[in-house]
Amino acid sequence: MNSEDISARRSYWAEQMQAGYDLIQVILAYDEVEECGEGFASIPEAAKDAGVEMLFSDSKIAGGLDRIFFIRESLVGDVIDIGREMNERGWVLKIEDGFRSKSMQSELVRKPEVFDSILQKCIWENGGEVPSTELVFRRALVMIANIPKIGTHMSGSAIDVSVFRKKDGSEVWRGFPYLEVSEHTPMRSPFVDEESLANRLEICGMMESRGFVHFPFEFWHFNKDDAMGHVLTGKPGPAKFGPVHWDPETNSVSPYGDPLSPLNPLPAIEKEIAAAIKRAAC
Repeated sequence: MNSEDISARRSYWAEQMQAGYDLIQVILAYDEVEECGEGFASIPEAAKDAGVEMLFSDSKIAGGLDRIFFIRESLVGDVIDIGREMNERGWVLKIEDGFRSKSMQSELVRKPEVFDSILQKCIWENGGEVPSTELVFRRALVMIANIPKIGTHMSGSAIDVSVFRKKDGSEVWRGFPYLEVSEHTPMRSPFVDEESLANRLEICGMMESRGFVHFPFEFWHFNKDDAMGHVLTGKPGPAKFGPVHWDPETNSVSPYGDPLSPLNPLPAIEKEIAAAIKRAAC
């Protein structure tokens, strides 16, 4: 890789992250959200009942926290329809992630594997020097939704997906694995091969045919009927899903009282930068 190519990649990464940050500012200012109070439903149970073959990640989201494969009740049928269409195509939809509680989202931001990847890209972007805390904070907003209002997983309105082939179990390759953090991560990155881009767009088309929208800066993330979905599509009327606390015992939800407050404020990000630098030196 020559210096010109590296420069192009670095510029693209910075431009995409700035575009993501600008989009987030629009979403944060979007005041047409009227939480409808809808409960949650299990994707695995719905898939089993419908006879749809589906896969689910068995990794921890962060620390010892299990992933929660639940989303809003009215969205589950759409996911099952997508899974069925993929089965007919010879594919199997894998749900990598669903609803995230406040603690899950907060810990994910600080997860070493994730945070270290973001920091290393910021150092690369900054010419090899450790960047400002503010820059890392901004990148974390885009890549890990460090504010509840933009965290569509916290609204129960988003899923992260991968796709595999029924015939041999191989992944429908999108250029890089789930949770890649680089210039390859945006959906239409020019730094992935044509076949991988075609796979991304075919999967995207299947998701969007059921009303989900893709987050432009992550090739695996899709959401629906929340502030981000309305902003990206220009859908009229208020969004019906906002960030909520979910009680699985009663299947009841309550809106966040502080959806604009960072889960990890600047001082916390500064501490994480120091910890990541220390890990890298070991």
